[in-house]
Amino acid sequence: MAKPIAPDYNCPLCPRLVAFREEARRKFPDKFNGPVPSFGPLDCQLLIVGLAPGLKGANFSGRPFTGDWAGLLLYPMLKEFGFAKGEYKARPDDGFELVNCRITNAVRCVPPANKPLPVEEHTCRPFLVGEIAALKNLKIVLVQGTVAHNSALRTFGLKLSAYKFRHGAVHDLPNGLKLVNTYHTSRYNTNTGRLTEEMFRDVIRLCKSLVS
Repeated sequence: MAKPIAPDYNCPLCPRLVAFREEARRKFPDKFNGPVPSFGPLDCQLLIVGLAPGLKGANFSGRPFTGDWAGLLLYPMLKEFGFAKGEYKARPDDGFELVNCRITNAVRCVPPANKPLPVEEHTCRPFLVGEIAALKNLKIVLVQGTVAHNSALRTFGLKLSAYKFRHGAVHDLPNGLKLVNTYHTSRYNTNTGRLTEEMFRDVIRLCKSLVS
């Protein structure tokens, strides 16, 4: 199975992100500090799309949602529903594995203040296009937040106005895939109660039913 094209470790495409990445490499030379590769098997039916790596999470570890708050909810919930196995210890060498599930980001490099610019989302989109094209068994795309939702729709060439983001919504796409919405598993969303553990459990349970 062919692997999707991924950005080079020294990807030069987004000047602002390159500058921020170089600054991080100077400050934290023992960390990953590069475009974060996708995680999980290519024969999966479920693809989870996040926004971008967190500075001290995935940008440090080199694995999506690993080492930051968002992964503390995401990974145990995936294991609960059979999408993962092993023990999540928030390290890329913890032996934790995804099952029938893969995780990527709309923007592969960490952005300042966790906010990528629209031009950076556009520049990074070919990697998401290639990612999805390589997943031949894909059925479900679960997007975390509005930015990932819009990026996925643009990847498919669809109008944003036709598919409104709403937590728990399932959108039937013309290509036969289903796009599922969830609020991002960020510290802000969980601390404010915008996204509760049970709300997220319901979404992962829904994804499980859709791939069964």
